[in-house]
Amino acid sequence: MSFKSILQDMKGELGSISRKGFEGRFGYGMRSRSHRVVEDSSAMVVDALRQSCWANMPPELLRDVLMRIEESDCTWPPRKNVVACAGVCRSWREIMKEIVKNLEVSGKLTFPISVKQPGLRNTLIQCFIKRNRGTQTYHLYLNYNQASNDDGKFLLAARRCRRPTYTDYIISLNASDVSKGSSNYIGKLRSNFLGTKFTIYDAQPPNAEAKVTKSRSTRIVGMRQISPRVPAGNYPVAHISYELNVLGSRGPRRMQCIMDSIPVSSIKPGGVAPTQTAFLPGNFESFPSLPFFRSKSTRSDSFRSGPLSTPKDEMLVLKNKTPRWHDQLQCWCLNFNGRVTVASVKNFQLVASLENEQDENVILQFGKVGKDIFTMDYQYPISAFQAFAICLSSFDTKIACE
Repeated sequence: MSFKSILQDMKGELGSISRKGFEGRFGYGMRSRSHRVVEDSSAMVVDALRQSCWANMPPELLRDVLMRIEESDCTWPPRKNVVACAGVCRSWREIMKEIVKNLEVSGKLTFPISVKQPGLRNTLIQCFIKRNRGTQTYHLYLNYNQASNDDGKFLLAARRCRRPTYTDYIISLNASDVSKGSSNYIGKLRSNFLGTKFTIYDAQPPNAEAKVTKSRSTRIVGMRQISPRVPAGNYPVAHISYELNVLGSRGPRRMQCIMDSIPVSSIKPGGVAPTQTAFLPGNFESFPSLPFFRSKSTRSDSFRSGPLSTPKDEMLVLKNKTPRWHDQLQCWCLNFNGRVTVASVKNFQLVASLENEQDENVILQFGKVGKDIFTMDYQYPISAFQAFAICLSSFDTKIACE
């Protein structure tokens, strides 16, 4: 048997087993989501492989096969084969942890932790957001094929919760389980009453010395005891502010984002942004068969860079790119390179603000393409989670600005 036929046979066996596990439990429309792998499907994979020729495969050959699977399945939905391999057993999982690199290096969103890692350098990762006005929910997808009408690879979900004095956007890894007490909860966006100031909170510490903000939601999440070393709670990672617009809804918004956990040096050559490499224990209690997602790493092992203990003027500050007035179209315009097709006050591009000047390199852009469909493109040094939270702030009503 040739190596190519071995590889095809192995992928076929894994694919058929993992597909049954995915579709049997979650049904249509939920089939390509990596964090939908559950205990029963993994048990099916293990039992089937124990009875197959893969049980006693030499480690060297196994590594070679898994490397080829990782290299060949670069896009979704085929990339779910990589997730299935990681859920087979401990030895397979350890090999896949070594093979699959973080998002900045590989350019591939594979496991749930990828949404917490900075994107590619000098390349925008293209995503889109679907809004459901009836349920006040927002779903983020990876747009792996612009020509396709498929939903794409699901990444994150958010739900708007209106309170008397503020608004929360709860962000989750599971579209059907968006709540603060859920094991899929990874953070939130909170606004003030006027909708002019927002704070992004991460459920996990963004760096080794992050300080938790105590609140009622902290106590709710704390009941699940994420880790004895790191208290569960809300870690502020960014602050967003919108300035008063004298032209109201007819003029462009002016916004500023202070990234508390990202140093301004990260956008310079050789600069490094904090990179989470594993969720802390307890975040994936719903996946007991996949310890890969429940790394026993210590606080220092879960992050690639050191703590950020700098004054505010050394934090990365993002400001929206100033649009220009188009006399013929009679509207404010920005060049989105074809990614935005509908004029909206919500559309924006964020660039780094560097000592009284703006960098021309767009780090995040967001814009409307349909009634409830918006594109979201981001790159290093922010993550999909941070980019999604910033874009959610654009949806919120701004009493004082419009």
